[in-house]
Amino acid sequence: MTVKLKRVSIFVEQMQRALDFYRMLGLEIPESANEKHHVDVEHNGLRLSFGTWESAQVMFDGHVEPAGYRMEIAFQFDSRDALDDLYRQMTEHGYIGHREPRDMPWGERFAIVKDPDGNLISLVA
Repeated sequence: MTVKLKRVSIFVEQMQRALDFYRMLGLEIPESANEKHHVDVEHNGLRLSFGTWESAQVMFDGHVEPAGYRMEIAFQFDSRDALDDLYRQMTEHGYIGHREPRDMPWGERFAIVKDPDGNLISLVA
């Protein structure tokens, strides 16, 4: 039996608000996706999908209360300066910084921002 990772899905309250956040992280998402209930995005060989909570209710056969902090989505940067610059831009844009950039004991530069739905998104360099 062969199993491979097909996608990582994020369920969102408002599609355009969520997609605007992920566009700032460099994902190429057409503006036409803003009105959809489900969007797949290919990025460096990984498929990230976004679905509205309404579509999740159909998939999960009813309402499921969202619960966070059960997984990590991390975006890799080419340099520490690039990470610091984007973190600053995102927080100036109004996104909530959860952990300011700092050097970690394992050698990475690390920061966390919250996406519009409260998911913690790691930034690493």
